[in-house]
Amino acid sequence: MKTAQQWYDEYAVSHQNETNQKIHYICVPAIFFSIVGMIMSIPSGFLQNTLGIANPMIGNWASVVMVLLLVFYIRLSFTLFLRMLGFGVLCIIGNYYLGQNLPLFFTSLAIFVVAWIGQFYGHHIEGKKPSFIKDLQFLLIGPAWVLEKLSK
Repeated sequence: MKTAQQWYDEYAVSHQNETNQKIHYICVPAIFFSIVGMIMSIPSGFLQNTLGIANPMIGNWASVVMVLLLVFYIRLSFTLFLRMLGFGVLCIIGNYYLGQNLPLFFTSLAIFVVAWIGQFYGHHIEGKKPSFIKDLQFLLIGPAWVLEKLSK
């Protein structure tokens, strides 16, 4: 299994252009946020009834998926796990409140589409294909790489 640094180094190969990096700093978190929102849009009555959880910020499908993703991150690094846990919690809270004011699924879908357009534009500038085309696990590494870069 690769280390977090090995993943970052491999991801960085197709993210050398400064403009592409800046686009990624905005679009990668936006994509992650929007996916959390779309997953939170899945009706969670079954989940809440089965687990007996009445809190909509915990008793939703995005929280379940987040726990599974955190297993991937903790296997790479405890620090990475903590960063992604914090970011994941912020995404869940943000989407909960976004859904109070706007239709969550459609708003998340719009964010998702616009952010991916930005991503592909950034890779057009870079002149390299997105990393996930080589390995889908890079879809999980992207947010971690952005948090790593921004923490320096």
